Amino acid sequence: QVQLVESGGGLVQAGGSLRLSCAASGRTFGVRAMDWFRQAPGKEREFVAAIRWDGSSTVYADSVKGRFTISRDNAKNTVYLQMNSLKPEDTAVYYCAAPKAPLVIVTITNGMAYWGKGTLVTVSS
Repeated sequence: QVQLVESGGGLVQAGGSLRLSCAASGRTFGVRAMDWFRQAPGKEREFVAAIRWDGSSTVYADSVKGRFTISRDNAKNTVYLQMNSLKPEDTAVYYCAAPKAPLVIVTITNGMAYWGKGTLVTVSS
C-alpha cells in the first residue's frame, strides 16, 4: 500500500514559479516510478510528468516541456514538481500518482494504482 500527500500549491502570478512536493509512505517508494497529473475545472485529468524509480529517465507532456521539472529524493520518499514560467492555463488541481506497474513509466490515468488528494495551483494573469 502506498499513501501519497501533495503540498506546495497556491496562488501565483503568470510567469512565476512553484514547487510541488509529494510525500509517499510505504517501503516500495524507492522502486516505483512516480507521476504528476492535473485536472483543470471542467476538463479531464491529464498527464503532466513522470520519473523512473531511480530518476534516470523522465517524461513530460508537451504543454509543460521546458518549464516543469520532475525530480525525486528516495531517501526522503518524496517526489517534486518544479514549475517555472507558469501560465494561467496551468491552473488546476495537481495530483501525485504511482503506477500499477512500478518499474516502468506510465502516462495514462488508468495505469495508476495510487493517487494523492491533490493540491490546487492557481495562476493569475
